[in-house]
Amino acid sequence: MASFLQISDDEKGHDLDLFCIPRHYESDLDKVIIPHGLIMDRTERLARDIIRDMGGHHIVALCVLKGGYKFFADLLDYIKVLNHNSDKSVPLTVDFIRAKSYCNDKSTNSVKVIGGDELSNLAGKDIVETGRTMQTLLSLLSECNPKMVKVVSLLVKRTPRSSGYRPDYIGFEVPDAFLVGYALDYNEYFRDLSHICILNEEAKEKYKM
Repeated sequence: MASFLQISDDEKGHDLDLFCIPRHYESDLDKVIIPHGLIMDRTERLARDIIRDMGGHHIVALCVLKGGYKFFADLLDYIKVLNHNSDKSVPLTVDFIRAKSYCNDKSTNSVKVIGGDELSNLAGKDIVETGRTMQTLLSLLSECNPKMVKVVSLLVKRTPRSSGYRPDYIGFEVPDAFLVGYALDYNEYFRDLSHICILNEEAKEKYKM
């Protein structure tokens, strides 16, 4: 079972005034729930775990855009540092896929995958994947006969809507709230926010499509 850092349902979070928040978002957020520094420290540990488990394999790191790009880049930076400074290193190549499943704050029942025409190149490879809408993507990947697939997700949400799927590597288990920041968006806003924050109800209306 994957280990993770749990953010409890009654977590009070942190006052926005304690952090550097872009002025254009100050009125849109309830609180900071995971500060950027904590995200980075946890990501560094995930990188170490991946190197420990998969050292010696050639890994194709597949990023799920757009929400996964910051986590993906930071995770790969930590893996690169470990490759440079460790006896066990991982040959690494990267690829990208885009998946879209949200409209406003509601998850749709369909996942739109963009960029899957190159997945045939993954046959026989070890794949580490980052992102959210995993089951559709895992089904697509299985058709390409990869040697092994491991999923890394920064966040797993506790929600009654969950299918029960759990990634192989988890950063944080979080409450069932709509989270933005660190490349997670609400209708394309808030990707430029460094911390992971809870979006308030007024902002959901303000940025509604």
